[in-house]
Amino acid sequence: MALSKRDLTVDGEAKRHAALAARLGYAFKQSALLQQAITHRSFSATHYERLEFLGDSVLNLAVSAMLYERLNDLPEGDLSRVRANLVRQDTLAALADRLQLGACLRLGAGEHRSGGRQRPSILADAVEAIIGAVYLDGGFEPAQQLVRELYKDTPLGVGKAAMQKDAKTALQEWLQGRKMALPKYSVEKTLGEAHQQTFQVACVVEEMQLQSTGSGASRRAAEQAAAEALLERLIALDREKIKKRVPRNKPVAT
Repeated sequence: MALSKRDLTVDGEAKRHAALAARLGYAFKQSALLQQAITHRSFSATHYERLEFLGDSVLNLAVSAMLYERLNDLPEGDLSRVRANLVRQDTLAALADRLQLGACLRLGAGEHRSGGRQRPSILADAVEAIIGAVYLDGGFEPAQQLVRELYKDTPLGVGKAAMQKDAKTALQEWLQGRKMALPKYSVEKTLGEAHQQTFQVACVVEEMQLQSTGSGASRRAAEQAAAEALLERLIALDREKIKKRVPRNKPVAT
């Protein structure tokens, strides 16, 4: 009996997913977890965002342990900056390309037409979701092994690019240096259709009653923009305080 178009599509998808699992080097006991991890919200109500949330934390822990072992001469601040470089969107999107992840994503028609398979934010989120799925399926050890395998060809060097502070890190260090609480971030608005959203995020330093907002194509990008705006305000305030402390030269009496 000839296969229907739907059967051919399902069969092709199953083969792509099996090939992806082989590239990951992990055999899922619960195959539905992998399917969810590569499903965008534009395709189904059962999508990857909760797995992404979990995978983000697992990824940070696994990368932190890897750096702690391999870069044992670096202080905490430098390790934090190297980690930030390794888990940022562009790096994760590059890992997704190596996995040929774009071809495996389950996207709605609109997201597919708008280039979602190549969008860095979607690719990065899906990588984190896959890590979260492996963690739920097999625990931390296989998830950590997956992270190590993903980064095996990624330089862990401490060059200028890896050491450069992102805005959120710089703001955190500015506040910690003055013994203040860390800033709080919250999504204020989400604009646009599901396949092309813009996030507006607020960054608040409660101790100083200061707030800034930032926008971006992803939550992370919006948080960075908000942090950068608030850090600029804090630096400007610092400069004003310094100016006020500098005594003006009094005219010399004759």
